[in-house]
Amino acid sequence: MVGTGGPVASFSVWDYVVFAGTVLGAAAIGLFQAFRGRKETSSAEFLLGGRQMTAVPVAMSLTASFMSGITVIGTPAEAYRYGTPFWLFSISYSIMSAITAEIFVPLFYRLGITSTYEYLEMRFNKAIRVVGTSMYIIQTALYTGMVIYAPALALNQITGLDLWGVLVATGAVCILYCTLGGLKAVIWTDVFQMVIMLAGFVAVIAQGAVLQGGLTKIWDDARQGGRLNTFDFDPDPLKRHTFWTIVVGGSLMWVSIYSINQSQVQRYISCKTMTHAKMSLYVNMVGLWATVSLAMFSGLAMYSIYKNCDPLTNSDVEAPDQMLPYLVMAILAEFPGVPGLFVAAAYSGTLSTVSSSINALVAVTVEDFIKPKWSNLSEKQVSWINMGLSVFFGALCIAMAAVASLMGSILQAALSIFGMISGPLLGLYLLGMFLRSANSTGGLVGLITGLIVTLWVGIGAQVYPPLPDKTLPLNVSVAGCLYNNSHSQDSNFTTMAPWSSAVTLTPLPPDDRPEIADNWYSLSYLYFCPLGSLVTIIIGMAVSAATGGCKQRKVRPELFVRKRDLFCFSCCTDSPQTQEPAMTEKSGKVNLAFVETEPHFKEKEVEKITQL
Repeated sequence: MVGTGGPVASFSVWDYVVFAGTVLGAAAIGLFQAFRGRKETSSAEFLLGGRQMTAVPVAMSLTASFMSGITVIGTPAEAYRYGTPFWLFSISYSIMSAITAEIFVPLFYRLGITSTYEYLEMRFNKAIRVVGTSMYIIQTALYTGMVIYAPALALNQITGLDLWGVLVATGAVCILYCTLGGLKAVIWTDVFQMVIMLAGFVAVIAQGAVLQGGLTKIWDDARQGGRLNTFDFDPDPLKRHTFWTIVVGGSLMWVSIYSINQSQVQRYISCKTMTHAKMSLYVNMVGLWATVSLAMFSGLAMYSIYKNCDPLTNSDVEAPDQMLPYLVMAILAEFPGVPGLFVAAAYSGTLSTVSSSINALVAVTVEDFIKPKWSNLSEKQVSWINMGLSVFFGALCIAMAAVASLMGSILQAALSIFGMISGPLLGLYLLGMFLRSANSTGGLVGLITGLIVTLWVGIGAQVYPPLPDKTLPLNVSVAGCLYNNSHSQDSNFTTMAPWSSAVTLTPLPPDDRPEIADNWYSLSYLYFCPLGSLVTIIIGMAVSAATGGCKQRKVRPELFVRKRDLFCFSCCTDSPQTQEPAMTEKSGKVNLAFVETEPHFKEKEVEKITQL
């Protein structure tokens, strides 16, 4: 009987067929893109799809790369354990989309950059560009390794799929189509994977509604269980999820991911026009709304089914991330192939994130380290380097997954590093884009100071996780369990999740917990990014003022955000007459990369610019 605990069915032959077919389908799409574009071997084609992508596939790719396997299985667990405050991220996605589309896209697009960190050298100096790129590579490699490992571990313990076999297969598939197909292969496989992920959520919700007697019953159970208390306007920055932490902190966190993270920026600057680039972000916003809504409702359906028999407390599963796979095997096993579809959905999230990361890591390595040092490389040599680096970074991510398997508690720390590093970097970009007096000394000191502060609070929160009065887990019950597997009901345990949507079973802290743990270290993980940005900007401004600002170095005006860039489609037409050509840092020559992206650029206009 579903919802009363105990063992569940295992994978059938059809489930393996569906799962394998989905993975092979993703590889086939990537190989098709590689075959279709076999005559196009330029670096721009490999890294940016020839800058000829359109809004809808790029938007779906942006959404898919956000939906890692951790998101697919972690967000429903969030709704089950903490209710619907997470739904407020829909507001954060809207704010993020507007800021990114109207402030960052016009700047990056008209500069014709490939690596986001090219801007740091244009605005400050090469040293800051190298530091920013290095921070990104470390952050992305570690995060991607965790993205590979976490879903594999959860699904292995539920479905019996061989852990290391799946890890290596995941990496191998991503390496294959990233190496041969470049960004086009990544984007079109992301589109396919996006459809699979949403189908997995729909299957869970539909069957849950059938078992529980309709969506209304699921909603009523969630209301009675306190899962619908979405709005908490408490301004306390130490509470994990409130309206303010999500809307303010969450918005800035997602801005840091979409506006300056190479994985995301590389997609929308691959669009053939600026209008397509902007529209991709707004269509992506709708995709994010749909994704988080389906994930949250899947969690509410799970609560409706297990409201009287919590699988975690009853020891049917060992971690909250295993709860949704456990539910799938319990309610969908009677439909051969459907559990395989869900597993494919979770792994599609992993594939999309890993492939995005590999392609972005290749882009920043080539543009920020290799091309500046060996500028005379031919296109063919650069293409071979691109493919070789795809293999290298794919293997590195698999290796990081192996490291993750040896560091149980490091998972949440690794996920939080994403926000801790992105915050100071966002502050550095804002410093350069809006403050004309900021110089390279101020930028570097501000960046390092912001990073130190966020690492301090983040590592402290790992050592001393926030208490339940800040994380606010909701009540669960085992009163209806027919199969009692629990061996820890008399133990003193609570659930805590200081940084991510995943929750961990953690013993209550000892009495000698230091005072700093209950104030500074208990800061909501969503405020890590705003904290890092704010510290970077304040310190950067102060040091720049103390070191003379930019008096000794004239900064080109096209490196700043312009008034006509802001919130205006009509002023951001695809005509290059409305855009200022980007200038290279050293030679002052016109960068015609952005010209090549504009099919309407007349020959006379090209000649006019080249004569500048």
